[in-house]
Amino acid sequence: MKKTQSLNGDWTLYYAPETSGCQDSYDAVMEKEFSHITAEVPGCVQLDLQRAGIEPEPFYADNIHLYAKYEYYQWIYEKEFTVDKELKGGRYLLSFGGIDTIADVYLNGTLIASPSDMFIEHEIDVSDVISLGGVNKLVVHIHSTMNYARNHGCTVGMRGTAHRNEICHVRKAPHSFGWDIAPRFVSAGLWRSVELKAVSNTRITESYYACSSLDRRTVTLQYALRFVTDSNDLAGFSVRVKGECGEHSFEFCHPAHFVSMNYTDKIMNPKLWWPLGYGDQNLYNVTMELIHNGKVVDVKTERVGLRTLSLDRRFDVGNQEFRFIVNNKPFFAKGTNWVPLDAIHSRDADRLERAHSLLTECGCNMIRCWGGNVYEDHEFFDLCDEAGILVWQDFAMGNTNYPQDDEFAAVISNEVASVVKKLRNHPSIAIWCTDNEIDYKNADFELPTRTSHYNYVAYDVLPRVCALHDPYRVLIKSSPEIPEGFHKYDVPEQHLWGARAWYRDDFYARHSAKFVSEFGFHGCPSPSGIRRYIPENLIWPLDNEIWAVHSTEDIRLGMMNDRNVMMRNHVRIMYRDVPEDLEEFAILSQLYQAEALKFMMERCRSIDGFRGLLWWNMIDCWPQISDSVVDYYFNKKLAFYYMKRCQNPVLCFITPIESWDYPVYVSNHTHNFANVRVTVRDGDTDELLFEDTVSLDPDETSRIGTIKGITSEHRLFVIRYEVDGKEYANHFITGMPAYKKEDMLRWFEIIKKLPEPFDFTP
Repeated sequence: MKKTQSLNGDWTLYYAPETSGCQDSYDAVMEKEFSHITAEVPGCVQLDLQRAGIEPEPFYADNIHLYAKYEYYQWIYEKEFTVDKELKGGRYLLSFGGIDTIADVYLNGTLIASPSDMFIEHEIDVSDVISLGGVNKLVVHIHSTMNYARNHGCTVGMRGTAHRNEICHVRKAPHSFGWDIAPRFVSAGLWRSVELKAVSNTRITESYYACSSLDRRTVTLQYALRFVTDSNDLAGFSVRVKGECGEHSFEFCHPAHFVSMNYTDKIMNPKLWWPLGYGDQNLYNVTMELIHNGKVVDVKTERVGLRTLSLDRRFDVGNQEFRFIVNNKPFFAKGTNWVPLDAIHSRDADRLERAHSLLTECGCNMIRCWGGNVYEDHEFFDLCDEAGILVWQDFAMGNTNYPQDDEFAAVISNEVASVVKKLRNHPSIAIWCTDNEIDYKNADFELPTRTSHYNYVAYDVLPRVCALHDPYRVLIKSSPEIPEGFHKYDVPEQHLWGARAWYRDDFYARHSAKFVSEFGFHGCPSPSGIRRYIPENLIWPLDNEIWAVHSTEDIRLGMMNDRNVMMRNHVRIMYRDVPEDLEEFAILSQLYQAEALKFMMERCRSIDGFRGLLWWNMIDCWPQISDSVVDYYFNKKLAFYYMKRCQNPVLCFITPIESWDYPVYVSNHTHNFANVRVTVRDGDTDELLFEDTVSLDPDETSRIGTIKGITSEHRLFVIRYEVDGKEYANHFITGMPAYKKEDMLRWFEIIKKLPEPFDFTP
């Protein structure tokens, strides 16, 4: 029997400006003259305008600014449909995967919902409104986000990032109002699928699985059932849970005396789920059956990973900690930040699989889903489950002082509850985090007392919500969390940005963090990619408005080219002079970025007690000049290949000179013993500089020797090492800038041909 009917595809889209900054009612707009075009669902109204030939490609040159006027428009989606005869159920639910953002929804002339949150699914019971035999008319009237925001007052304690206070009241992807990694593109539309669902009157509404403890042979499974029924009473209900993973299985059956039941059982000899590099990603097919008087009346099947995860975190001065423990064993995080897949989110799904494959190719075992983004859908977390990539999930708040009143608390509580209930059974989700950099931002405001910047939402509201819906998973309060009396650079988890000058400055080399969840450097994208969005006559030099627009800066706010200037200065630091053409500039810039990210990962792996680095970032959400290691068009920068090498679970590396010696390290971030044979040779002369064979314990990093050197010498050290019969390679460039570009380009040709070679042309 069919359970869902897609309402995706072509809709009719009407649009017109809202007047006087006010929302028009649907009745009022029916009396106005509206333009109309065909819209695609899932989609975005700006893309519909482009397809209709009304506006140009938004990501080319500064075309993005042509779309600014539509921030004050209203949009009416209309579709007529009949219910498929095969669609049978006790109740009928209209399901919107995502509405962007402020809307009224009508079915057959009846207002059925007024959603105002882009991030969550909206499921509306339309059983009493829908026509099962006739034609149904569905209307979604989307109002101007900007007009909605400006009709909500902002207290002086509320402020958005970079003067964008409209962020404060609107539950919409923060980056869409403009960010340093994304353009201002205030979208609107039905950005995820629309479906009609037929459901039974008796059905499972919630399932929950968590592992609370683990010993040598047994894992303790906590699980829960929530269901609804139209049965006259609750007698005769029970639940059966069955799990299978390869040859291993388990089964439990219990009575369900109420519509809400929680259970605890032991699983003997489980097949555990591990992060990448630490073990296998075992996933159980777990089936929850709701049984009534011996008959199965509903079934819910999910993939569940059996694993425990805790976070050992301390703020004690001189004894700080930020360490993830997975299945009772320490875990070292190597990975990146996950930012929007596309500035136009209806295109996310088309980019997901290819973008996610970059994570596994690069050896990431953890990523941080940044709080300025939307929440990814199940498909993303399924891929993380399969690949062994732990996910640090920020809630969608970033760099903004949000309302601290009860009205906003209710809105964000509903959003977070919806997200947590939807995603919580994925073993890849390591922790929830309330937001991105709100504590960090407040630390710069010189507010006189803790009361002045106390984040009621992060410190009081969201911990209660998460405890209600996901009690066995860790929540942290802001990234980074900066308690009273601390500075943003003396807490255990830090975002290391600083001045972003010489990448071996003391700020990076001598940081005090135990875990770095943001760090990055700019790298110029490939010239072929740049030519797809910057007109040829403005390709070079980079000091023009189009480069600034794609840097990303909103030049309408008065900013101009700051990050491009910084990127150019990185080339000056490294080589003293700036090339006179884009092609040479791009490779020299990418060499700087690659060495910077490589240095930071290796430096962090050398520090006793350091627990993880999540660099910024994997791939761009639009064509831009940025910190990413892969551009919007999937062109890899050199840094991608360098990070792939230095994120190997076992790594041999060299750190900067100390007195007369370059230290040589081997790091074993696995749960196995490692026997490593190491040689280091001069890249130009092939002179043998160091060799040794060492044995390392699980999760051990050891300084195994030194190489004599002089600070002023510029040399390439080529590192080859063998682990379990497989050969790997790394490199180190000695000395201090400025380097001869001829040397760097010659060494690069040697580096890319080492074991695990890569074919790279910028």
